[in-house]
Amino acid sequence: NYLISADPTDLSRDGDSYVGKVRSNLVGTKFTIYGSGLNPIKPPKAGPDGTVTYREELAAVVYSTNVLGFKGPRKMTVLIPGMMGDHERVEIRPEIEHQSILERHKRGETANLLELHNKTPVWNDETQSYVLNFHGRVTQASVKNFQIVHDNDPDYIIMQFGRVSDEVFTMDFRYPLCALQAFAIALSSFDGKIACE
Repeated sequence: NYLISADPTDLSRDGDSYVGKVRSNLVGTKFTIYGSGLNPIKPPKAGPDGTVTYREELAAVVYSTNVLGFKGPRKMTVLIPGMMGDHERVEIRPEIEHQSILERHKRGETANLLELHNKTPVWNDETQSYVLNFHGRVTQASVKNFQIVHDNDPDYIIMQFGRVSDEVFTMDFRYPLCALQAFAIALSSFDGKIACE
């Protein structure tokens, strides 16, 4: 789990600096990205106006499992709430697990969800590795490097993330992602993935 805060000294979920959270399943293959609000599993606490606001699900990331032990590029599916006509994100605030982005996707209920994937890298005989064209933004090979696209337009890079030096990475993103969604998707690539590698 990752807690995202605007203040590195305030890591409280109740603090004013709390921005969001990234939660993983046990094997590191499924991640849910939350904004602020209450966890519906915990006893509700009403706000000053007497209402209860459950946390918003901003995205989910699914890494395909590698059951054969094949060493190759990771396969990612990124699920985000759809966009309305006014370019506002559809709010998804599940009160029960059955309503979550991951559960809806598992059942094939994709209304108001946008499904994105990582662009499939190609094998380069010269470097003996899988490669993507980052147009100079990424300079070192890493299993964490990825580009996110929609299947309808694989040339429109919605997000790219990759290594530029030993402990430095770069991230670029654009509509329909917001900064929190993009940062949390990038964080998911750092978590250990027992079933994928």
